Amino acid sequence: MSDGARRPRRRVSIDLQTLTISVLLLIVLVPFAFLVAAAAPGSPDLWTHLVRYVLPAAAFDTAVLLSGVGLLTIVIGTGLAWLVTAYNFPARRLLDGCLLLPLAVPTYIVAYAYLDILHPVGPAQEALRWVLGYEGPREWRLPDVRSMAGCVGVLGFVLYPYVYLPTRALFAMQSASLIETGRTLGLTRTQTFFRIALPLSRPAIAVGLSLALMEALNDIGAAEFMGVRTLTVSIYSTWVTRSDLPGAAQIALAMLTLVLALLLMERWARRHQRYANDAQHPRPIVPARLAGAAGAAASLVTAVPIAVGFGVPFAYLLHAAAARIGPNGVSPAIFAALQSTLLFASAATAVGVTAGLVIAYSVRRLSGRSAAAVVTLASIGYATPGTVVAIAILPTVAGFDRVLDGAVALLAGRGTGLLLLGSGMAVLYAYFVRFLAVAVGGAESALAKLPRSLDDAAATLGAPPRQRVWHVHLPLIRRAMAASAVLMFVDCMKELPATLLLRPIGVETLATLLYGEAARGTYEDGAIAALLIVSVGLAPVLVLSRLTDSRP
Repeated sequence: MSDGARRPRRRVSIDLQTLTISVLLLIVLVPFAFLVAAAAPGSPDLWTHLVRYVLPAAAFDTAVLLSGVGLLTIVIGTGLAWLVTAYNFPARRLLDGCLLLPLAVPTYIVAYAYLDILHPVGPAQEALRWVLGYEGPREWRLPDVRSMAGCVGVLGFVLYPYVYLPTRALFAMQSASLIETGRTLGLTRTQTFFRIALPLSRPAIAVGLSLALMEALNDIGAAEFMGVRTLTVSIYSTWVTRSDLPGAAQIALAMLTLVLALLLMERWARRHQRYANDAQHPRPIVPARLAGAAGAAASLVTAVPIAVGFGVPFAYLLHAAAARIGPNGVSPAIFAALQSTLLFASAATAVGVTAGLVIAYSVRRLSGRSAAAVVTLASIGYATPGTVVAIAILPTVAGFDRVLDGAVALLAGRGTGLLLLGSGMAVLYAYFVRFLAVAVGGAESALAKLPRSLDDAAATLGAPPRQRVWHVHLPLIRRAMAASAVLMFVDCMKELPATLLLRPIGVETLATLLYGEAARGTYEDGAIAALLIVSVGLAPVLVLSRLTDSRP
């Protein structure tokens, strides 16, 4: 009798679980269907114009930018990963931790800083002219930083940690016996790197490179500040400048195709690659001691990317913010933007972490292929540039607003207007779709470490799924969930493209306020907003640095 009473409950639980996952995935995927629908009304003449005058130049600039950023991040990230793994030099431990600091600074903030620092009448060129004996920029000046080379340099020195972090971890996992075998065969440390360590690290490099390229493709601020017309910038200008949503949606579809191609290429490149240690507990690589000039050179080489990607921009922000606050105080617009930023980021994080836990717990009860499919679909927004997500969400939310307005007007005699767009719900929706993967990944990895015997024991004691999550799983994974919440919160704070395109009229966040100040050339006013974003972004980076500290 008791068994018969329990079976229907289990079927209802499974049905509710399936329904919940389906609804969450539908919320994530529906905007992409609307993206296709929004692109359909575009006239043949419009597409002809895009193909002739917009897409070729934008695609070429995007390809050059991604190629340059990819090469630079591989060289810097992989080279530094091997240097701090295979060699011991002065300040190595400190520099190793600091190599992650550029992750705290959004690319558009670094570009914003260097535009002012390297301006023809900026501090860097003024100092160089004084040293060289020139009086003004007409007599001598550096090449304009607003160029493709400048954009590649900015993005490369900010995004290299994406390659450095997984490659450093893989180098640390490699057994010392592999290196010693190579040395026994007469290989130098450099030859060992190219013939043994580098081939084994290709999976990690591929993963890091794909993440770096996704970030470069998503960027809108740095590219526009540096005068590079990428696909992302073209989408923004087509929508905002020309008020052409179908045209912007068509470019977004082309960009989404490029993103999917990058993902498929990354998976194809690693299809036959496997890595395994030669023992259960392999002996780690013992770093070779570098002293004297060699040690000083290694420390200097390691410090340069830290200084370029974090130190110089952060020092500039401190100086510019102090110059603005000293005589004028803090503008009320900063407090309003900070309030909006905290509100949007907090609300999106609360919803995203809750949904991520629901999806991860449901995935825990599914089979392998089904679980992988659910996680992939839920994470699609993270691989999609924010501009494309915004273009996809706009017709989705606008359509819902029209339906709701018509229904309320029919029943109450007065409509609601643009309720979701006007209230900022579209921004929250974009954050949810864009960064749900962070919450899902954190919860899934934490739950995967818990033995299934805990679930079986709780079920044996009669605890329903809700009580198992609340009383068994959550207490054990609360730290991982807190880390996911912090990462998602910071990502929401830094997000520029989706916020720029979907925010309600008259509402500014710290990111959009900075963008506007940079567009007007008032760098000191924007420095305060930039400094606040960077300061918040430092927290997860410092935690990540401590978690990845496995150096001997």
